[in-house]
Amino acid sequence: MIAWVVYDIEKDKTRSQVAKICKQAGLYRVQYSVFLGTLEPDQKDTLELQVSELINHEKDSVYIFPMSKSELQQTSLLGQAFDKKLVTDAVQALFF
Repeated sequence: MIAWVVYDIEKDKTRSQVAKICKQAGLYRVQYSVFLGTLEPDQKDTLELQVSELINHEKDSVYIFPMSKSELQQTSLLGQAFDKKLVTDAVQALFF
């Protein structure tokens, strides 16, 4: 499944650790607090567990949105859409 991971995390250290976990799961950073990529169901479960252990459940928020490829291709990209320094060809391939 294709998944978006979006987060708002208060502490820099925790935010960096969550970003590292997302990258290790094979997700690609599309904005500073937004990742996109393909996850198998067990990878999604592992990601959820790892992130849940790190974050402050009273102050932080993390969203994991599953999406089909056809839904992703219907997504509107306005303005800059992605930070070109962060986006890889693999992310662009998901859209086109």
